[in-house]
Amino acid sequence: MAKNTSKKIKELKGIKPETISKEHLDKMQELINSLNRSQLEIGSMELRKHEVMHNMESLRDDLTSLQKEFEKDYGTFDVDIQTGKINHPEDVKVNS
Repeated sequence: MAKNTSKKIKELKGIKPETISKEHLDKMQELINSLNRSQLEIGSMELRKHEVMHNMESLRDDLTSLQKEFEKDYGTFDVDIQTGKINHPEDVKVNS
């Protein structure tokens, strides 16, 4: 109770505190450190995401090249990826 009374007396005299309490300082530092760690983690994830997306682009280019090779060798690139069976297009006849 004496602690609160002393604080109120200081307030009445117009004395303002110069620093925050050790507990508040520790809590604030802990929160800011946690935020900084989270931001670094997000940055690492974004960098990894960029690398994975770049790799996907390269894989798509490789798939396109392979499809062109299939088109040249087999006449189509429509292949069942489970069995390797070529799905040749059926000749479509137009009704006249």
